[in-house]
Amino acid sequence: MASGDFCSPGEGMEILQQVCSKQLPPCNLSEEDLLQNPYFSKLLLGLSQHMDESGLSLTLAKEQAQAWKEVRLHKTTWLRSEILQRVIQELLVDYYVKTQDTNLTSEDKKFHETLEQRLLVTELTRLLGPSQEREMPPLLGLEKADLLELMPSSEDFVWMRARLPLDVEEQLKKKCFTLLCYHDPNSDSDSETLKAAKVWKLAEVLVGEKKQCQDAKSQQKEQTVLLEKSATYSQVLLRCLALLQRLLQEHRLKTQSELDCINAQYLEIKCSAIILKLRMEELKILSDTYTAEKVEVHRLIRDRLEEAIRLQEQDMEKSRQVLSTYEVLGEEFDRLVKEYTQLKQAAENKLWALREFNKACR
Repeated sequence: MASGDFCSPGEGMEILQQVCSKQLPPCNLSEEDLLQNPYFSKLLLGLSQHMDESGLSLTLAKEQAQAWKEVRLHKTTWLRSEILQRVIQELLVDYYVKTQDTNLTSEDKKFHETLEQRLLVTELTRLLGPSQEREMPPLLGLEKADLLELMPSSEDFVWMRARLPLDVEEQLKKKCFTLLCYHDPNSDSDSETLKAAKVWKLAEVLVGEKKQCQDAKSQQKEQTVLLEKSATYSQVLLRCLALLQRLLQEHRLKTQSELDCINAQYLEIKCSAIILKLRMEELKILSDTYTAEKVEVHRLIRDRLEEAIRLQEQDMEKSRQVLSTYEVLGEEFDRLVKEYTQLKQAAENKLWALREFNKACR
């Protein structure tokens, strides 16, 4: 790009994808921001020529790569010595376990005792350190020469060192077979030759599985990002729905309430008309069923029944008065109660007959 040119939309997208998303992820700039600030876009492009994808300068990235290479080299060297040290310690532990269960040969005892003695003296010598660098007096007054006197003889040491690689190799083979059987339990019944072949390829298999796990984790992260975006999209949709609902309530529902009131009034009037029509049909049926003479006779009967009910109520009232007068009596009071009950039942029967008659007249 020339110094006086401005960014086109295509160039702005290219900057956004190549620079901001990879080499300068903290920027988090959109295409619109880059188009509005063309000189800043040029600055980002200029910086990207002196930076790698991690954001470091090319010189620092090279030095960092060299430092990591040296770290891995030292780590590999330390792991080798650490593995050898632990295997030798396991050989000694297995030796002491076997001494309690089985009878070992004199060569095995000599080998393990020589190995243990050599390790202990070497470790103690290392702990003492060089005499010229010590500021404090040595532990227990021991000097390095005192510990060297405890070293096994040179013949035993040479014999032990010649046998040690075989035992270490055997111990490592057991560990490799154990790791193989843990990774593939079906290999437990295979022969040693087949197990050795599988162990030879086990490192590649583990690297492949590790890569698959890393790819699965990357996919999981991508899916998580997609789920978060979906959740955000869902929240936006819910807010939109809430806004639409509010608009409906504020605008459309006002007219709807008026329409509902008009519909309610119409239904009320229609219901009253239907009730009047039903009453008219009822009266028409009654007029067709009963003539004027029958209605007059029914009216006379109803008047007589009402008169009889009135007289019966008067008698019942008199009976109540008499009952209250003789309430203090003993057995006479019981008899009066029975008489009052009979009168009450007679009045209820006549009332029922009057109600039935009124129903028939309607």
